[in-house]
Amino acid sequence: MGETDGFKFSTPALYDRYMGPLLFTSYANYVASRAALLQPTRILETAAGTGIVTEAIHGSVPEADIVATDINPAMLEFAAHRLRSDRVDFQIADAQNLPFADESFDLIVCQFGVMFFPDKIRANREARRVLSSGGSYLLLSFDRLERNVVLKAAGDAVAPLFPDDPPTYLERGPYSYGDPDLIKRDLLASGFTHVDLETVALPSHVTAPEAARAIVLGSPFRAEIERRDRSGLGRALNAVTRALAPWDGKDARQSVHVANVRK
Repeated sequence: MGETDGFKFSTPALYDRYMGPLLFTSYANYVASRAALLQPTRILETAAGTGIVTEAIHGSVPEADIVATDINPAMLEFAAHRLRSDRVDFQIADAQNLPFADESFDLIVCQFGVMFFPDKIRANREARRVLSSGGSYLLLSFDRLERNVVLKAAGDAVAPLFPDDPPTYLERGPYSYGDPDLIKRDLLASGFTHVDLETVALPSHVTAPEAARAIVLGSPFRAEIERRDRSGLGRALNAVTRALAPWDGKDARQSVHVANVRK
């Protein structure tokens, strides 16, 4: 699968509206605050998606020039409509084969994209190549599914609907790269020598019906369900809504590995 091929099954509007508040916004603000401390002048974002992180970083470091990239044209078009600034340029690009000169950026950000890169070491090498000496690479990947209770509960709720062939997208996709030792080894194998990695758990407010829509309708998980039963979305939505009832109206923490890598 390509960098974001699975996301062709999810419209950018649904993905942004539902998945953004549930999983991405808290960490976008966190990354933006980290970026501000680094005081970069030229930033590259890979796997930018619908521009949630791009917008947060631009608000935190408004004087910096940002190039936000993604391999999915529909996602990037949505991002370009949400954020219009002469400081921000949106460009289709594969993180594994970046079309930029060596040492072009002093900060590179990749939030929740590395899990989908077929060749993670190659993507890291490309990041290192275009990163200036002394620059920083902020890389975020979800922790194991068991450490992210809302998505774990959602997956567990859908599995019994398809007992002969339960969907495995969560394990294969967003939660497939949750081993911090592996992340660090891959970064070191890419040529980086200064790798700081920490696990961060930030809260996201959960409204059960909205969160269920995010997971069932607003992500590639939808395609997993439709491939098994084109009429199964309603049943899955009801099952996930019930499963998330214990967190309804409350905050749930999402566990994430954050690598701060210096060149």
